[in-house]
Amino acid sequence: MKIGLRTVKTAVSAALAMIVAESLGLLYPASAGIISVLSVTNTKKTSLLTGLYRLLSLALATAIAYVCFSILGFNAIAFGIFLLLFIPAAVYFKLSDGIVVSSVLVTQYLVENDLSWSIIGNEFLLMTIGVGFALLMNSYMPDAEKRLKEDQEVIETMFRKILNNMAAYLNQPGKERNLFEKCDDLKAFIRTGENWAKNHAENHLLSSDDYYLEYFTMRRMQSNSLKDMLRILEAITVEPEQVESIQKLLQYTAETFAETNDGQDILDKISQVYEVYRKKELPKTREEFENRAKVFQLLQVFHSFIEIKAEFARHQSEKTV
Repeated sequence: MKIGLRTVKTAVSAALAMIVAESLGLLYPASAGIISVLSVTNTKKTSLLTGLYRLLSLALATAIAYVCFSILGFNAIAFGIFLLLFIPAAVYFKLSDGIVVSSVLVTQYLVENDLSWSIIGNEFLLMTIGVGFALLMNSYMPDAEKRLKEDQEVIETMFRKILNNMAAYLNQPGKERNLFEKCDDLKAFIRTGENWAKNHAENHLLSSDDYYLEYFTMRRMQSNSLKDMLRILEAITVEPEQVESIQKLLQYTAETFAETNDGQDILDKISQVYEVYRKKELPKTREEFENRAKVFQLLQVFHSFIEIKAEFARHQSEKTV
């Protein structure tokens, strides 16, 4: 049995919340522990927002409960009317996350048969202590940057292998079929990296660090283009000299594929390859024309593939200026 860091933080924050609530003489101190359990999230940002939304939700719930209980009394019917009003109001104000917790705290008004300032203060203190200790525990988050850098290296290695294989299999229909599976594996790995990058970004409350998230998003877009290239590649059957320029281009891209490569050099080479094809003798048959069109289509998608990285590099350069 493995006990994770989040489990430890949840247990510690719940225990501390209950101890503090009890030491302050609050009613229902166990509620502070439960609130803390429900407020420990995966990132600092989500934990902060969860705590804030739950406090606002409790304020809304208390206002509605005050009206319902004042008019109908402290009974089950009044509580039912409260829920009929509170739930859609919470959804409207985007406070859905606090519906359950706030409703439980409102039942304590019902049990106490009281809605005085002292009991209201009791509920808000329980909520504050619960979310406060959850925030305190979540103030420590292990740094995921090492993991993200390692994922970058793996992704770039996967791209290089696929590009090299594409160069080798170009003009050999059927051999590229296993590359579709490799492309799917690449995309799945990128998705995992995106999730880690999102958590990494949300653990920086006072600064913005979305580089890794933007990086993995860029690579995911490139993986989509890569799959489009494979679909075209499997339909190309021309003379070897017709695809020699593209093969060299793919091989060069694989050799230079890296985080630091802004793609401009490759875009220049693509323009040169375009010129080579424009100067070639025009196709003489319909079949030659269709195959030449597929080669051009492959080149166009490849240009988009590199342009995605070039645009990413330009965006990052603008952010540092």
